[in-house]
Amino acid sequence: MGFIVSKVMDQNMKKQQEFMLNNARIQMERQILMQNEMRERQMAMQIAWSREFLKYFGSFFGLAAVGLTAGALKRRKPGLFAPLVPLSFILVYQVDMAYGSFIHRMREEAESVMLAEANRLDLPHGPPTFESIEKARRAKSHLPPLLEK
Repeated sequence: MGFIVSKVMDQNMKKQQEFMLNNARIQMERQILMQNEMRERQMAMQIAWSREFLKYFGSFFGLAAVGLTAGALKRRKPGLFAPLVPLSFILVYQVDMAYGSFIHRMREEAESVMLAEANRLDLPHGPPTFESIEKARRAKSHLPPLLEK
């Protein structure tokens, strides 16, 4: 009789463990999907910001180019064209960031760093641990510890 009860309990325990493992897997998949969606939204906002900024900077550059060209021709001073050089670099950078392959090149470079220079990505004092977070929480809030050893 005890053997049968023990066998049934073992089967129930295995089923419970499988259920918990499956539940943890589903929860982690959801969290990964949520984090990826948030990352995509942040990147979309960055690209939208670049495109909006480009409209204003493009207008400024156009007015500056016309004004400096008119001034250079009227006063016969070619030095007035000098500000157009750095402004054109900024304009090209913004165009590349808003509509070009800037994001793709950045991603490729990041992948290269992750593969070839992974040691540059290490956090000071290593990754946070439960103990370090709990210690900081207690120091800030003066609350009793959650876990006692």
